[in-house]
Amino acid sequence: MLFNKMNKFFLLAALLFAASANAQVDFDEIEVEVLKVRDNIFMLVGSGGNITVQVGDEGVLIIDTQYAQLSDKILAKIGELSDKPLRYIINTHHHGDHVGGNATLKAAGFTPSGGNVGGDLGDAGEGARILAHENVLLHMAADEAVSTDMWPTMTYFTEKKDIYFNGEGIRVLHQPDAHTDGDSIIFFRKSDVITSGDAYITSFYPYIDMPSGGTLQGFIDAANSIIDLIIPVYGQDGGTLVIPGHGRLSDIGDVLNWREMLTIIRDRIYDMKDRGMSLEEVLAARPTRDYDPRWAGEGIFSTENFVTAAYMTLD
Repeated sequence: MLFNKMNKFFLLAALLFAASANAQVDFDEIEVEVLKVRDNIFMLVGSGGNITVQVGDEGVLIIDTQYAQLSDKILAKIGELSDKPLRYIINTHHHGDHVGGNATLKAAGFTPSGGNVGGDLGDAGEGARILAHENVLLHMAADEAVSTDMWPTMTYFTEKKDIYFNGEGIRVLHQPDAHTDGDSIIFFRKSDVITSGDAYITSFYPYIDMPSGGTLQGFIDAANSIIDLIIPVYGQDGGTLVIPGHGRLSDIGDVLNWREMLTIIRDRIYDMKDRGMSLEEVLAARPTRDYDPRWAGEGIFSTENFVTAAYMTLD
């Protein structure tokens, strides 16, 4: 019964956060900034999740689309990076700050005859193709507020999906039960760049979307998946770069610190829960107190929400 109540609480919190985010942001005042990450990989920062852009002779591939209200600005920035058509969009998960611009950006793109991702043929001129894990499609299809032109046009249901585009192997890896049950991280093998979506962020405590299958352990597993792909230059510096769902460009040291924080808090909460402490007692004990100055946010990113979801998703 308590779990069902908490599920409803977190679902309501997510809906209120999405509504308030759109209400409070003056999109006319938002500037979309571009950071060159490496080679032909760029990071676009505006409002919502970070966007990854890969450009090359075959066209443009992007990861996530932020909010619909920023689509014109995003397209303008992409146009500054390449005069080639937008061919493919990858969604890391289904939340509106990462897929809100799907319809507009898809319509602005173009799939040439015989265009392919991992052997899947596209119909000429249908717009850019949208790839995501099948759970992303299921979540979007279940939401009446999400129009069908925002839905992924191709999905995968296995552990990974391989793409070869612009002369580079790209591996899309499912991260089950982290931020949601449909998370993907994307590894650009030649450029040595990873895009994590909200499975890794640098801004606040993670939002564990319990109604969508998110768990604290899933976040730790995703951090381990990212770290396994990273090769540093020396120690914990340089090498493979990571574009987070929100926040700054990272390397292995940043992701190791994130994993350490999540793991220590998990172990503290698990120990308290194993000793029979209630959720209210765990909250009062403040198991995150030494991390709060760095990671505590507001709303769904607050310490209370994070500890509550961690408690509820630990067996």
